[in-house]
Amino acid sequence: MGILKIIDWMDDSRDTIVHKIDLEKSNDSVNKGSKLVVKEGQAAVFCHKGKMADVFLPGTYTMETDNIPVLTKLMSWKYGFEKPFKSDIYFVNTRQFTNMKWGTLNPIIVRDADYGAVRIRAFGTYAFKVDDPYVFLTEITGACSSFRTYDITEWLKSMVVTRISDIIGECKIPVLDMASNLVEMGDMVKTQLGDSFKAIGLELTGFNFVNFSLPEALEKALDESTSLGILGKNMNVYMQKAQADALVNASKNTGTAGSAMGAGMGLGMGAAMGNMFGAMGANMNAAHNAAAQDVNKVACPKCGAAVKAGAKFCPECGAAMGHVCPKCGAAVRANAKFCPECGTSLGGKVCPKCGAAVKANAKFCPDCGEKL
Repeated sequence: MGILKIIDWMDDSRDTIVHKIDLEKSNDSVNKGSKLVVKEGQAAVFCHKGKMADVFLPGTYTMETDNIPVLTKLMSWKYGFEKPFKSDIYFVNTRQFTNMKWGTLNPIIVRDADYGAVRIRAFGTYAFKVDDPYVFLTEITGACSSFRTYDITEWLKSMVVTRISDIIGECKIPVLDMASNLVEMGDMVKTQLGDSFKAIGLELTGFNFVNFSLPEALEKALDESTSLGILGKNMNVYMQKAQADALVNASKNTGTAGSAMGAGMGLGMGAAMGNMFGAMGANMNAAHNAAAQDVNKVACPKCGAAVKAGAKFCPECGAAMGHVCPKCGAAVRANAKFCPECGTSLGGKVCPKCGAAVKANAKFCPDCGEKL
């Protein structure tokens, strides 16, 4: 019989939850003074004849009577830890097991206020750890020599999906708003599943919704609705373009059906284009009339305001419009010598023979050659 001096477990895997050290198979035994080493993230449980006994948390323990009170009682040691013994020792991995995936195998039917009965699928991940090794070994693993995550994940997934279906059906969140409530819904599932996990010695440490999937027909309808919303503000432009494209395509089809289609579409296009050109003609007439009105007006030389042709003074600033008589204000030509209205001399040098206006320093009249 071998005497175990150090009892420990080196976990080389990433999915082992429980590992059993079977002293019967190894023909080893635990002697007084043997060392039990429980690493961080582990717990050790002694089991005698199918009954769970003492639980050891992380640390190093020397096997003494005081360290194994329950086992001492089960062994019926009247005078304490007297001789080597054989017992099953279970090491339980208490770290978190993350990235456990879940998904709804069948769609969940929810009643939506906007779209009625909608079938949706949900996907995500969760994480758990062993919170109470004694309860977990008692309720789940039993006498298994090794217990891995895949031995329990299918059952945990069924618990998760059942509760998710219940929560999604009762939360009354519209399907279009579910994507913005993933965190809140994950917290709801985690809270409601907490007691169920605790009953088997586990703790649900994390729960995440990754995605919701809607039926393909509904997704297509949503895409079309979004497209119409984008085109809504420019619908007239898109309609005109569509009509023009349809007319071009119809003109390329020389068959009877194509001709009839082209004729019908042509009539529609003709009406549409007639309205369009009519509107364009009305706009052009309005512009022409405005231009004609502008022809009968001149700009004030001082302030630039539009003034009726023939006006003597600007109605905006009062400035004289062109050449005017300084006495009566009548409009006169630029080279006029006298006012045609009152006969007032307008100044300047004139030819004494023909009366033509000449420059102040001119020696001869440019019209008759008279010497000045």
